[in-house]
Amino acid sequence: MRAVNFYQLNTVTNTNTTPSSANALYTDLSGYYDLMCSDINYQAQSQHVQRLHQFFGNGGKQHLDLACGTGPHVRYFIDNGYQSSGLDINQPMLDIAQQRCPEAYFMLGDMTKFSLSEPVDIISCFLYSLHYCADLAKLQDCFASVHRALKLDGIFCFNAVNKDLIDNKVFERHTAEQDNSHFVFTSAWHYPGTGDKQSLLLSIEKTSSLNNQETNQQAPQQTSQTWQDHHPMVALNFEQLRQLLSPYFEVQMFEHDYDKIIPWNQTSGNAIFVCVKK
Repeated sequence: MRAVNFYQLNTVTNTNTTPSSANALYTDLSGYYDLMCSDINYQAQSQHVQRLHQFFGNGGKQHLDLACGTGPHVRYFIDNGYQSSGLDINQPMLDIAQQRCPEAYFMLGDMTKFSLSEPVDIISCFLYSLHYCADLAKLQDCFASVHRALKLDGIFCFNAVNKDLIDNKVFERHTAEQDNSHFVFTSAWHYPGTGDKQSLLLSIEKTSSLNNQETNQQAPQQTSQTWQDHHPMVALNFEQLRQLLSPYFEVQMFEHDYDKIIPWNQTSGNAIFVCVKK
């Protein structure tokens, strides 16, 4: 869930409420990205990929995080001794990342067509962000760019979802509090059943409380707002993914479990891929 632009779907005025501002809450996800992802264990994810690098990689410490967002994974790589950098298509995200990791180098760019002045030892792409490639051709462009950017025996680690096993009824939800506002974040995959396109469905519900001094009313005031986004993403199954990767990498697949390193069980719809440069 990186670099997603939201539009305001509706603004609801509740009983004893005042209308909210006509301005959208934000023009991109950067301002609330960390809040939306507050339930993610970035440390566990980062350390898991570092362990995989120890087993399959070349032992080097040069790291690049694709679709790095606000840089939380980069922070944990640096703290564990890596020379880490990040790439993202959203400059406001990178501005936050630079504040979080002032010692890192961040690049504005598209992960389907990037190049580095010096190759690195490990490239990561977390949070299913690889699916942000627009189509299968762009995805293959990404793999070619990653291959060029890696040193010999360097590794590429990412997670992916199998389009054939997506349950359109399943969604994730969590809540958070910030600045007298209550947020409900919801996300879900949706696959229409055919083709190479799926959607990431995202919504944000925000309920804000205004004190009596702000409203000149005796009763507490509230405003409620809802934002939704259906973001197109590339869809493919794991066999297709292997075929796209095979010209560039030796591919290993593992269960989507950041606490254990377990080979993929051949049936689960989420997996962690470890790809060693040929």
